[in-house]
Amino acid sequence: MASILMVAGEGLPFIKTGGLADVIGSLPAALTQQGHEVKVVMPLYRKIAEKYMDELYFDCEFSVSIAYHEVPVRVYSKMEGDVCFFFIQHQGYFERDTLYGYDDDGERFAYFQKAVIEMLKQLNYWPNIIHCHDWHTGMIPCMVKETHDNDARYRSIRFVYTIHNLAYQGNFGPEMLDSCLGLPYYLLDNGNVRFDGGISFMKSGILYADKVTTVSPTYAQEILTPQYGEHLEAILNMRKYDLWGIVNGIDINLWNPKTDPEIPYHFDKVNIEKQKKQNKLALQKELGLKEDENVMLVGCVSRLTWQKGFYLMMEQLDALCAAPIQLVILGSGESQIENKFRDLENGNKGKICFYYGYNESLAHRIYAASDLFLMPSLFEPCGISQLCSMRYGTLPLVRETGGLKDTVNPYNEYDKSGNGFSFEHYDSNELMNTLYYAIDVYYNRKEDWKILQTNALNTDVSWANSAKTYSLLYDELMANS
Repeated sequence: MASILMVAGEGLPFIKTGGLADVIGSLPAALTQQGHEVKVVMPLYRKIAEKYMDELYFDCEFSVSIAYHEVPVRVYSKMEGDVCFFFIQHQGYFERDTLYGYDDDGERFAYFQKAVIEMLKQLNYWPNIIHCHDWHTGMIPCMVKETHDNDARYRSIRFVYTIHNLAYQGNFGPEMLDSCLGLPYYLLDNGNVRFDGGISFMKSGILYADKVTTVSPTYAQEILTPQYGEHLEAILNMRKYDLWGIVNGIDINLWNPKTDPEIPYHFDKVNIEKQKKQNKLALQKELGLKEDENVMLVGCVSRLTWQKGFYLMMEQLDALCAAPIQLVILGSGESQIENKFRDLENGNKGKICFYYGYNESLAHRIYAASDLFLMPSLFEPCGISQLCSMRYGTLPLVRETGGLKDTVNPYNEYDKSGNGFSFEHYDSNELMNTLYYAIDVYYNRKEDWKILQTNALNTDVSWANSAKTYSLLYDELMANS
């Protein structure tokens, strides 16, 4: 069994902006059940400090060189179940209003990665494997292999690099190489880190890690093509024999209709029909929708961005309004999409509700109350929402891309198999045709709908299978070390 250090920009239960946090919140615990020792390290953001500072244990203090200055680092830790979480403290870099999106993001996360590398020496902690996640950690394999190669302790470490979303790459100016990362300029000349006139943290992670993973088998194939490769497809094809697609799971204790404290009526396979209607009536009342337990309620919990397929919905707003459904949308994102949904709600009070922002508690109630969950993504590396919806017997309607294709099996009216509905092409007519098909099954083939609900509830969305696959990956790395 392996000793593993996960390095990430965010993670539950401490802080979240996206699906990466869900993975960091669940996968380490699932791996410890496989017998591994797992620790996690992330920045100490302001929200974490405000909530947890009194509970954190001070581990050590040292400094790293950033922009030719020695910058102090403080490391804290906290146990969460069987997993130790380390936090890298620098108030100037990390105690800000949000996690990412600043002009000095390259400098901030160069500091974070350097601090992680030095932390190993300071704590005399030498994991077998460092598992890096997304662009915020992509330079760690490169820095260790290029600047610590004379130290056998660092040389013995193996690296896994996981791409959660290839669209966010951590691309910065070339001056970063020397001033913040302490790396020689020949890495720019030989192309190892060069990308689009500057450097790319993600490209470096792909090239320097011993194994590269992404969050579903289909996405692993898609990113080898120009359509999905985000200009990194040539680099990914160089590593395709070391590229694994491992689908995400969810925390099935957190997302559990039998015990979920956020929903008013608990249910399982036996009483889902009655209790789901009670949840629906409660949500309709909460959100000002017409209270009707028999109407098909369609839910959507998402970032409102182009990636998530909302421009398809924009093309079909009249048809959506005319369909015999109620629609609940929870999220925020591009103002153009937000404004459309605001207008849609204002013109269809009682039928359509747009809840601006993010509300975790409400998300649980939408999953529990909805009959159908809409996820028409342009691309989706894995997707968490379709897994959550199936856990509550809510059938996902998805486009066949990435993890959506790997986890949602479309309804087959002949053998009654499937746990949702899907359409192939990024086309608004296909989306609406599939929606009308789902509406027809809901109203006119009620027994089939019940079978599909049971199939969804029986779908294994836990981390157990994925953790076994990660274990195989770690074992392969250890065997070759």
